[in-house]
Amino acid sequence: MLRTKRPDESGRGRHECLRHGDGGGYRVTKIISVEAEPYSFEFSAATCALLIIDMQRDFLEAGGYGAMLGNDVSQLRRTIEPNQRLLAAWRAKGLQVLHTREGHRPDLSCLPLTKKVRGRSAISIGDLGPMGRILVRGEAGHDIIPELYPQAGEAVIDKPGKGAFYATDLHTILQNRGIRQLIVTGVTTEVCVNTTVREANDRGYDCLVLEDCCGSYLPDMHEAGLKMIKEQGGIFGWVSDSASVLTALGY
Repeated sequence: MLRTKRPDESGRGRHECLRHGDGGGYRVTKIISVEAEPYSFEFSAATCALLIIDMQRDFLEAGGYGAMLGNDVSQLRRTIEPNQRLLAAWRAKGLQVLHTREGHRPDLSCLPLTKKVRGRSAISIGDLGPMGRILVRGEAGHDIIPELYPQAGEAVIDKPGKGAFYATDLHTILQNRGIRQLIVTGVTTEVCVNTTVREANDRGYDCLVLEDCCGSYLPDMHEAGLKMIKEQGGIFGWVSDSASVLTALGY
């Protein structure tokens, strides 16, 4: 594989061309550079996917599980608009999108008792809430919010845990589609986003997390979650924002 550099005509970052021998010639793939911490994140559109974590009604809407536990859902809802802009641009470029949902089978056979009782809340996973049984697959609250609803061809990964790789076929899907890099958004920053990025890192994926497209009920945990990802030279990945990605894509 030969790497040849050329200037970005827009002046918005460095682009490179990767020339791959394919037995019958060469194909050229543009490398897109995004301003990020701890240093620029570079990806090929052909091998990078947008992974949107758990933008579910039970977490983001006023009648959902998160609100029932006393959380301020506005801390998560601020992520909807930047995710919408990013998703629209990503789709317009014909790039790959995947969504995840945290939840359990209706018989709760994939729900550990420890997870159900932890927190000692009066209401917990599997109980009846305003939008159906809480975090149960097929219930209204388990589904993705209308503002970011998946389109045909966009994989939806139903996961029983915090990480998107545990007990799912996400890794197989990414391998089959030739994906090696992920742009990660969603909620919550310190829990499902962070867990997924760590799992991805151990499986050899590069991850760019977008701070304005991620959120936590607890702002200090949002900041801490991002810091843990980008510290020590990017021990788990990179951190940037949606505007930087949109600029790199030419928007």
